[in-house]
Amino acid sequence: MANIGLFFGSDEGNTESVAEKIQACLGPENIDIFDIADVTQLEFDQYDRIILGIPTWDFGQIQSDWEEFWPDLENLDFSGKTVAMFGLGDQFGYGDFFLDAMGELYQVVLKTAASVVGFWPVDGYEFDASKALLADQNCFVGLAIDEDQQEELTNTRINQWCQQVCAEFDLDIDITLLED
Repeated sequence: MANIGLFFGSDEGNTESVAEKIQACLGPENIDIFDIADVTQLEFDQYDRIILGIPTWDFGQIQSDWEEFWPDLENLDFSGKTVAMFGLGDQFGYGDFFLDAMGELYQVVLKTAASVVGFWPVDGYEFDASKALLADQNCFVGLAIDEDQQEELTNTRINQWCQQVCAEFDLDIDITLLED
């Protein structure tokens, strides 16, 4: 079994693609990937280190598979686990709701998580509002990806975030950098 469990939801494939890139960067032997549409609460119990990936739809809506899993998510106990997250959104088309779903996910996880890591700086993004913003720390609650407006920055951001999360997960693994 791998050291990390990554759980994502994706309708059009962008979040799944980012999840696969994170797995490639951290090494397939170190991370198991699960589509949230195909899991139960039991899969979460297998991992002490968890990555959650969620896109924000339209005007701050939660992706459909995550929305269906939400009641189970609210009953999960993340104590004893270290959790990181990444979110996808469109900062220009939906700048008032950028990464809102990740912010809502963070609020649920924060209730029981031993540790949440992987916070990401807001530098380089243009948006009006976000539920994923920790204003007092000037950062997002997780990696911010905008495949609609800044696709050319995705691999660089994943590389940097994976190095950060690997250290915060206290894992001594070799990172495989994605090509820019």
